[in-house]
Amino acid sequence: MLTLPLFPLNTVLFPGGHLPLQIFEVRYLDLIKRCIERGEAFGVVSLLEGSEVRVPEQQQKLGCAGTMARIIDWSSPEPGLLRINCIGTTRFRILSAEQQKNGLWLGEVVALHDDREVPVPSEQQNVAKALATLISSLQKKQIPSSRVQLAPPYRLDDAGWVANRWCELLRLDMAEKQRLLVQENPLLRLELIQDVLCENGLLD
Repeated sequence: MLTLPLFPLNTVLFPGGHLPLQIFEVRYLDLIKRCIERGEAFGVVSLLEGSEVRVPEQQQKLGCAGTMARIIDWSSPEPGLLRINCIGTTRFRILSAEQQKNGLWLGEVVALHDDREVPVPSEQQNVAKALATLISSLQKKQIPSSRVQLAPPYRLDDAGWVANRWCELLRLDMAEKQRLLVQENPLLRLELIQDVLCENGLLD
């Protein structure tokens, strides 16, 4: 168990996912500067109720799980503004969370096991192929990979990595993304994503 600063967002970050953020609130500027100086991670957790930006008297409701985010590069284009790029690392469950007077959330969390590396089974090769096609299309259109949480290395032969990228890309509701995040079997997560893609006519 460890204590982790939490960053509630209207998204779900998965391991291996890339997340660009603009930081301007004082509570998060202090947090991110500390993380940069110490090389520490923070926790990205889904925001089920409330606003990302602090609003007086408004309550926030956090998801039950999240992913640690490691800062891989940053810039400060002007005073009071930080632009950071993060990568998701370890998943965790939140045992308890408390909001401090400055608005920053601290959580008591327990880390979940990292996905074991498993090849994409033949039955789900169409899921990996569809992702490869999407990546190729984005490259041809010269759309920055950071805008869609996709960045190399592209591990298209790894079941967990392929499943996680689709989890981020698909317009699933927050509760469904949370269920997929805590699913500890990467093959089952990939199968569930295949079902969603089939239901939406996104697979050949």
